[in-house]
Amino acid sequence: MSNYLKPAGEAKFVDQYVTKMDQLLKSTELAEGVSEYALVGAPLSKPSISHSGASFAPGAIRQAMGSYSTYSNEMSHDFRNLEIDDFGDILMHPTDVQHSQGRITDSIDDLLSKRKIDNLFVLGGDHSISASSIDAFQKRHGKVGVIQFDAHHDLRNLEDGGPTNGTPFRRLIEGGSLKGEHLVQIGIRDFTNAAGYDDYANEHNVKVYTMKDVFEQKIDKIIEQSLHSLSKKVDAIYISVDMDVLDQAYAPGCPAIGPGGMDSYSLMKAVEICAQHKKTKAMDIVEIDPTLDLRNMTSRVAAHVLFSYLKGNHSKKL
Repeated sequence: MSNYLKPAGEAKFVDQYVTKMDQLLKSTELAEGVSEYALVGAPLSKPSISHSGASFAPGAIRQAMGSYSTYSNEMSHDFRNLEIDDFGDILMHPTDVQHSQGRITDSIDDLLSKRKIDNLFVLGGDHSISASSIDAFQKRHGKVGVIQFDAHHDLRNLEDGGPTNGTPFRRLIEGGSLKGEHLVQIGIRDFTNAAGYDDYANEHNVKVYTMKDVFEQKIDKIIEQSLHSLSKKVDAIYISVDMDVLDQAYAPGCPAIGPGGMDSYSLMKAVEICAQHKKTKAMDIVEIDPTLDLRNMTSRVAAHVLFSYLKGNHSKKL
């Protein structure tokens, strides 16, 4: 008698040699302890300037991780024994945007106060979540430097629209959690920003690399310069990855798609190099709308961005 008949839901191909990346996620309750890697979802998209379903992204990225194995051919290393403590998603208020942003700050602050976390991953959500996350991160790590991959400055003034996904870094600078000179923006794209935001970046000594800079210089060189500069001035480095830094061909699931952006390999390589630095301690991934995506392409790239961080972090231990 064959044993090929399985109860509904259990008929899944299993390969004894293959572990999938989503199997590294370990559902974990908030309690005192130590996490080499910790992950939390911040499913907030109501502050988006344009329509966005980015609140669905944390689940989509986790699901996309299940499409890939834990083995890195480039490193000849299998990550199957690594664990990522997954603390689930922060519960958002159904209508109050600023209360939801406060919940993100409070939840991450609570997490960092109760657990020793070597590397924190925050899955957005739109880019407004970064202000809340970095604010909490800064309270626990002192002076923070941020490397922001983005097509936009996200330095809009708060008077015109409140704390939207276009304001996170202005909020941090004006709130005192981040100095302009401790912010590096990579991938700023032509015809995507206003002159006033460029002026604000210059006035506050934000280091800006446009896409022209990215194409004319090696991404390795830009990242190494950024890390060298920041590490002399800050206690910890936080990476913020807005997926619309990518060209629309690589990220069709971003609300603000556009041509002339970065290719996916360059972004993954950049994140890997960032994670090799001893002061890099956290990363967020934002601005994916799974309802707009094509075959989950953008969430799959986001999953690889997370894998790239793991590769870089492992390399610095070798």
